[in-house]
Amino acid sequence: QVQLVESGGGLVQPGGSLRLSCAASGSIFSIDLMIWYRQAPGKQRELVAGITRSGSTNYAEAVKGRFTIARDNAKNTVYLQMNSLKPEDTAVYYCFADPRYWGQGTQVTVSS
Repeated sequence: QVQLVESGGGLVQPGGSLRLSCAASGSIFSIDLMIWYRQAPGKQRELVAGITRSGSTNYAEAVKGRFTIARDNAKNTVYLQMNSLKPEDTAVYYCFADPRYWGQGTQVTVSS
């Protein structure tokens, strides 16, 4: 059983940065795929970025070049560095560990 706890969300101005963290209660070393999703009000949950155990990454087109996903297996933590934030990045961000573990989410609001 793995429990995930996200942190690092908040209110930031357009163009600003935030770093989200997803801390796992158990080891994530054996989990191949870790993903950040987000869900904006009135919209479906969408994939933001994913990372495999070997470090391969993929990103949604909307965040390419602005967001960076990373994982530290020794600390059982996955990160999402978000730069050049836009109002349309406003959403609740969720961490997911394949095959079925979800965090509770952390709110990111980009507004002046």
